[in-house]
Amino acid sequence: MKVSGIVCEYNPFHNGHLYHIRKTRENGATHIAAVMSGNFVQRGDAAVIDKLERARLAVRSGADLVIELPVQYCLASAENFAAGAVYLLDSLGAVDEISFGSECGDTDRLLKAMETVDTAALTHADEIKSIMEKGYTYPRALNSVVNGYDPGAAAIIAEPNNTLAVEYLRALKRFGSDMKPFTVKRVNARHDGSETENGFASASNIRDMIERGADTSEFMTPEWAEAIRSAAKNGEIAALSRLERVMLYKLRSSTAEEIGQICDVGQGLEHRIYGARMAGSIDELLFTVKTKRYTMARIRRIMLALLIGITKEDMKHLPPYGRILAFNERGREILARAKERAKIPYGSSIAKLSQLSDTAERFAELEIRASDVYGLALETVTSAEKDYRAKIMIDME
Repeated sequence: MKVSGIVCEYNPFHNGHLYHIRKTRENGATHIAAVMSGNFVQRGDAAVIDKLERARLAVRSGADLVIELPVQYCLASAENFAAGAVYLLDSLGAVDEISFGSECGDTDRLLKAMETVDTAALTHADEIKSIMEKGYTYPRALNSVVNGYDPGAAAIIAEPNNTLAVEYLRALKRFGSDMKPFTVKRVNARHDGSETENGFASASNIRDMIERGADTSEFMTPEWAEAIRSAAKNGEIAALSRLERVMLYKLRSSTAEEIGQICDVGQGLEHRIYGARMAGSIDELLFTVKTKRYTMARIRRIMLALLIGITKEDMKHLPPYGRILAFNERGREILARAKERAKIPYGSSIAKLSQLSDTAERFAELEIRASDVYGLALETVTSAEKDYRAKIMIDME
């Protein structure tokens, strides 16, 4: 029995994800445990379809166990996103390796790049800060410094999947995890690219197709394609644009001090966001706040965090539990292996998990609130407190 862990969003699942799972199996994995983003994703957006449906389909597509990544980690920087996910996989106590995609496809090069990044962050902190004061993001400033003495490492961390891969490796190091890293080289379509090739397309390109009502079946499994068609027919495709008025209301009814308490807000950004409260649309808001230092994705994450109520204090805690969204027979075997090894509780009932501690109660509160907000992003609005009534997917076929 070899259990491999995968961190994913499956927004939506496409042929590239299928390729990743196949390569992970070819590397010896008999079981796959996935930590998946819930109803909101790291680019600062609503997931195309509901998390429970995505979890169900993930199990039908090659994963054996799906665990939910808490919403505050979904709407976080790459560093915190990776840390939350790796912590959940490591805390399960049953995962032998973590498998992730990358542009370079070389674990040793990624490990070397990680060490270079860590060294640069410690020894060139003042230089990085100086570059950021000129209006650049932290990743851009870090890359500039690294490029000065290791262009190879700088080239690696300039690619989005490599960057996230390095954060997974940093998290493994931070938690002293015994999980071994394994990377699969990304093939064909670029991350966020608009081209298609050999049945491969980026998730962003597929999302654009879904929004236009175009046929996406060439780029995903038949079951996923059917699920997308069904969701579109039933008004169950989410769009951030449907949250426009409630987001603008939340901004207009918040003080600069309240905005300053939201996670990922710093260096006076709260005043810039507060100053944009006269915006009449989400696009106007984003373009008003955006600078070289503050990316669109970061601003969208902050606005969603403001709407949900995720504060800096919420990011001080690692997940106090792991919430199971779906599993099959092999997933049951993973859970059996974890029974005596898990470092935190794992379960499917958010009501029961919320009773574990005050921190668990707060995590559950945010998750329920996030799902309530997500229901407003659907064409057909769903009722509140849906998470309490959620039925997880148990696939024993």
